[in-house]
Amino acid sequence: MRRYAQLILIGGSAALTLAGCASEQPSRRAPPPRAPVVIRGIPLRAPAYLATAASIDLYAIKSSQLAQTRARDARLRDFARAEISAHQGLGSQLSYAGRRLNLLPSAELLPEHQRMLDTLTSTSDFDGTYRRQGIQVHEAALKLHSDFAARGESPTLRPVAANAVPIIRAHLQRLRGM
Repeated sequence: MRRYAQLILIGGSAALTLAGCASEQPSRRAPPPRAPVVIRGIPLRAPAYLATAASIDLYAIKSSQLAQTRARDARLRDFARAEISAHQGLGSQLSYAGRRLNLLPSAELLPEHQRMLDTLTSTSDFDGTYRRQGIQVHEAALKLHSDFAARGESPTLRPVAANAVPIIRAHLQRLRGM
């Protein structure tokens, strides 16, 4: 049985090779692949952008839900309420645009964001950790959305990224001011 499978594979490979040689069309060289623009190791391709942006939104929502019950500072609780609403809206826009491209955002956090959420859940300094992580995530989100809005490969997702920029910038300024 195994020998028979090997013969079929070898025969199939030979047939494909011969078929390629018999082609009457002139051979064209494929253009060299373009090197993608990279943000901290993330190429500005639609699937990578969508996955990262969706994880950021999900982290912002989950961490802010925790903040509503665990934050001692009333300003952080108010910020958390606004954060949840804004990132649910951004996530909806991202999901809608992604579906138009047959790309669905994951309902799970990327490992980096999951580690941050785990740290936030177990910290004894919730307010300080929430604020520091929020600044870190919003700085990364601002860079991601700004760069994708300017140079992303998808005309469908670029407006979503552009729309996110002023929202993320406002959140970042508010966090830095606390």
